[in-house]
Amino acid sequence: MESEGRAEREGGPVSRVRKLVSGRMLVGIKDGRFFLGSFYCMDKQGNIILQDAVEYRSTHTRQSSTSPMEQRCLGLILIPSSSRTSCHVHSDSSIHHHFSLLSLHQT
Repeated sequence: MESEGRAEREGGPVSRVRKLVSGRMLVGIKDGRFFLGSFYCMDKQGNIILQDAVEYRSTHTRQSSTSPMEQRCLGLILIPSSSRTSCHVHSDSSIHHHFSLLSLHQT
């Protein structure tokens, strides 16, 4: 039991995720949209909650738009792990992390 607690403090999945809290996160989902926001939390199933999130989606089908991306402010959102295709994190310490899929699989 003691060794499990020490392993968690030294770099287990939960401590790694805690380091990402409040960092800027860009999450892509299966339908091609991206969400940029502050990482708030993630549950055991891998669902992510972003705070102050902005949605970006391609507008290549709309001829009237001058910008290739459309955006809208959403606020607090939950992104299911089943929808996620990519996840990029920029932490406050300017260290870039890339996760193809964030998960909390137990080893």
